[in-house]
Amino acid sequence: MLKFDEKGLIPAVVQDYISGRILMLAYMNEESLKLTMETGKATFFSRSRQCLWVKGEHSGNIQWVKEILVDCDEDSLIIKVDPAGPACHTGETTCFYRKLENDGTLTDHKKETVSLSILKDVYDVIVDRKNNPKEGSYTNYLFTKGIDKQLKKIGEESAEIIIAAKNPDVSELEYESCDFLYHLMVVMVERGLTWENLMSELNKRR
Repeated sequence: MLKFDEKGLIPAVVQDYISGRILMLAYMNEESLKLTMETGKATFFSRSRQCLWVKGEHSGNIQWVKEILVDCDEDSLIIKVDPAGPACHTGETTCFYRKLENDGTLTDHKKETVSLSILKDVYDVIVDRKNNPKEGSYTNYLFTKGIDKQLKKIGEESAEIIIAAKNPDVSELEYESCDFLYHLMVVMVERGLTWENLMSELNKRR
């Protein structure tokens, strides 16, 4: 049984379901939580406006809910989402883009720490290329040629990784690994496999 506070609210920490990055903190009441579960869109209660609001209803940056977790005291939530765009109204990916220094000052921390969310970003671009072909796109070329060509590239990139791994300088291995991941994602999109599928399988093996 969830424990809402005296105002009928419960804090909800919003988290990217792939990267694990904390995106924002908001509040829900029973109605907004119900709507969130019914629609799949993160819906909150605005304490300042005293009304419900769907994240991204005006900006288009909808947060599609993948999972809702409840803490041990049942008085706070973690909402794992697939964000369609930045979480912050400033245009930043996360609302937590500033750092509190030891002297109490805030420093601009807009330069994002590289995270696994880049895999999702690249995957989404590949999906878009398949659904909305772009002239001259190498990705569209691979989709046009089909699975055999895509798998041939996987084999070639695998061989490149083996060769690069023998080199003491890891920069070549880094480069070839990125090439491999890109071509792997093309095959994933071709076959309808998502990063969520892979994360779920890895979680089972953990």
